[in-house]
Amino acid sequence: MQLALLEARKGWERGEVPVGAVVVRDGEVIATGFNQPIGRHDPTAHAEIVALRAAAEKLGNYRLPGCELYVTLEPCIMCSGAMMHARLARVVYAAVDPKTGACGSVLNLFAEERLNHHTEVVGGVMADEASSLLKAFFAERRAAARKPPAA
Repeated sequence: MQLALLEARKGWERGEVPVGAVVVRDGEVIATGFNQPIGRHDPTAHAEIVALRAAAEKLGNYRLPGCELYVTLEPCIMCSGAMMHARLARVVYAAVDPKTGACGSVLNLFAEERLNHHTEVVGGVMADEASSLLKAFFAERRAAARKPPAA
């Protein structure tokens, strides 16, 4: 999760919401990603999707069995669906997302028994650190919005 937090900071440096993700298999980092929808002009360029695409490319397979994804914010519906299609073994997230979280905050896509793949989900790992990063980012944005324009 430490590496995912470093990835999140990369996003912040580029003006993106600071969310980072890391794909790991057998203890080895396969791929990383950070939020990039603004910079890429791509609504699907969430940290998780960026990391999943890089992992699939590296492994030469759109399926990622035996892989785990670590992410600093509870995944949304889009990302959760991609994780299930990739056949991830486990998803570990830090902070909950009460507005769009699909691991239990708004709904729990991973608990849907009618779906054909079930990924283990662990939440709350380094939640305080990830939550603090997000709060600081948005506080900075609000402060910048209140600042009068330079003359």
